[in-house]
Formats: sequence, structure tokens, C-alpha cells
Amino acid sequence: MYTPTASKIILAAKENGLQGADDLLIAAIEHVLDKASLDRGYFTLVPVPSSKQSQRRRGRSFILDLTKTISKRTGIPVNDCLELSRRVSDQSGLTRVQRSSNMQGAFSLKNGAILRGDAIVIDDVVTTGATLREAARALNSQGFHAFGSVCAVTACVAQPLR
Repeated sequence: MYTPTASKIILAAKENGLQGADDLLIAAIEHVLDKASLDRGYFTLVPVPSSKQSQRRRGRSFILDLTKTISKRTGIPVNDCLELSRRVSDQSGLTRVQRSSNMQGAFSLKNGAILRGDAIVIDDVVTTGATLREAARALNSQGFHAFGSVCAVTACVAQPLR
């Protein structure tokens, strides 16, 4: 479970598009990136894709928007190379096993995607790791592991990690 404060911030950013909440999530992700002392020219930020339905409901691609702002502030380029290749269910309320099954094979690389350097997958929260594992699988399925590594940064971790 997230703390009530973290939950409110994530929902305010994700579902209500509140700039102050976005800023808090962006600051959390930037903090981790700053602590990592990265060679910024070698890394690429890869946002976790949102469904078309979620984008329509929210009026934006939430994680892509956050990632673009982080890119502008850090100088690390964005590679919006992942897409949903099939429908997935809302993950809230699902168990670890259900989340893993729900995300299995859900992402693919967009046609023409070119991958260089190391990828940093960006998402708002990690609960079980199913979404991040699926993003890494999709990147590695196209041979990305031969050219770089995949890691992830999120603004929040569910406690305890389910």
C-alpha cells in the first residue's frame, strides 16, 4: 500500500493533471537520476506507454509528458519507442500473479524504433514490477540487450512491494 499522501499525489497527477503533483513526481525521478551520476549522453529515457483509452480520459499521455519534462531538465533524450500491443486491464486491485499475467506480452517496439545506449524506463510507481519487467522484455526482444542495458526509475514504490 502506498502512503495516503503518495496515493493522493499520484492520483492528482495521473487522473487530474495537477501541475503541482506532476512537479513532485518529476522531482522524485530527477532526484534518483541525479544521484546515479549518469553519463547523460549515453542514456535514453523510455516512458511506459499509456493505453489510448487512458490518454483520451486524461487528455494526455501521462508518463510521456512527465518524461519529456525530465528530459528537458536533465538533458537525457527521450525515446518513445514502446507501445501497447494488446489490451490490458487496470492493474489496481490485481495480485502479483494477476499483474504478471495481465502485462505478459503487452508491449512491443514501435515500427522503426532505433535503440542506442542504455535505456532508463520511466514509470510513476512500481508495485510488483510486472510493468517494468514487460518493458524490459519488449526492449530486449529486439536485441536491445546487445547494445545496452535496461534499468528503471519510478517516482514511488508500493510498500510492501507486492
